[in-house]
Formats: sequence, C-alpha cells, structure tokens
Amino acid sequence: MAIINQGILGGVSGKIGNVIGGTWKGIDYLRIKPSSVANPKTEGQVDQRSKFSTVLRFLQPMTDFLRVGFKLYANKMTQFNAAMSYNLYNGVTGSYPNYSIDYGNALVTRGNLTGVVGGAAASTVASTVDINWTDNSGSGSAMVTDKTLILLYNGTRGEVVFTTAGPTRSAGTESISVPPEYTGEDVEVFLGFISEDGSKVSNNAYLGSVTVA
Repeated sequence: MAIINQGILGGVSGKIGNVIGGTWKGIDYLRIKPSSVANPKTEGQVDQRSKFSTVLRFLQPMTDFLRVGFKLYANKMTQFNAAMSYNLYNGVTGSYPNYSIDYGNALVTRGNLTGVVGGAAASTVASTVDINWTDNSGSGSAMVTDKTLILLYNGTRGEVVFTTAGPTRSAGTESISVPPEYTGEDVEVFLGFISEDGSKVSNNAYLGSVTVA
C-alpha cells in the first residue's frame, strides 16, 4: 500500500503495483520495480560477465594511472569506468570461456594528442626496463614539453609499475626500475603522452611484452 503525503500531487511513500515511491535527500521520487529475471545466468549474461571479469582484472591494479590516462573521458562517470567501457568493446580477444586482453588494441591512456612514433622496449639490465621513442615534436599537436605516461603491467602478479610524469617527448628515452622479483617474468609495456598543462592526452602505444632481466 502507498501513502500520498501532501494531497494528490504530493509525495508518494510505498508501493502501487510495480511503482515504488519514496524520498531521497528531501526529493520525492517514483521508480518502476524491475521485472524478475527468470534466468539470471543465460548464455549471454555469463559471456558478458566473463569479459567484464577479464577487463576488471587488467584495469584494477592501475586505477591511479587511469585517473590521468582517461581523465578526458570521465563525463558523468569515473575515469576507471570510462576505461572499462572502452576496453570491454575494444580490448578483449578470444571466446568464452577463454577471454584475454588484446594488448595491442587495449588503451590505458586515451585522447587526441599526437601519439608515439618509433616506440620500443627492452630489458638488458637487471630489474630495469628501457623504453625508447622518436622525438616527433612539432608534428601535429606534439610538443617538446609533453610528458611521458609509462605503464608496465605484470599479468602474472596482477601488478603495475608506472609514472604519470616521465621525461619529456624530446628526451626520447627512459629507464624504469621494477621489483627484483620480476626477474624472468614478462611485463606489458604501454607508452603515451600528456601535455605540460595536463589538458591533452594521447592514445597509448603498446610496445610489446618484455622479459625482465
């Protein structure tokens, strides 16, 4: 049973059929009670949940990095949710139940700043990953003062090492230290740029999988 508090045009409290009334922070509202789902584990739902879990495992360790990498796409949602949305549709490969991240198409930074040219990564010194790129300053929107956004993802451990204020685009190189226990393990290397004032971000480039020396 529902109660109309202030006359026929006043707030409704309770349930009328499948309509539920209430008050939140002094605001009267009505909402439709959702229909019951006969089978909440249909093939399509299970498939989508499997994709979701795959992307979630990938992105959760880099939540802080995504606050910068997806800062321009956080319209009415968090940066993390924006990254989830993009990678669910673009960053997954395989078929149920064997989904995995398609690193080459996944994005951990997104934007229209001119991106990476000639990026490469290698590890020849213990616990260090060396990253190189071509200085393409002056091409498109690229500036010498753009900062690098670098992320190393260790899928075995579900951990990341990153910087959101790396060397400038003009530097062309950076060495990132990783924990000694990463020796012999693979890290996926992503490189992007952010403008000096933080107003522009580039799509990242995936520089491949590197075995840590």
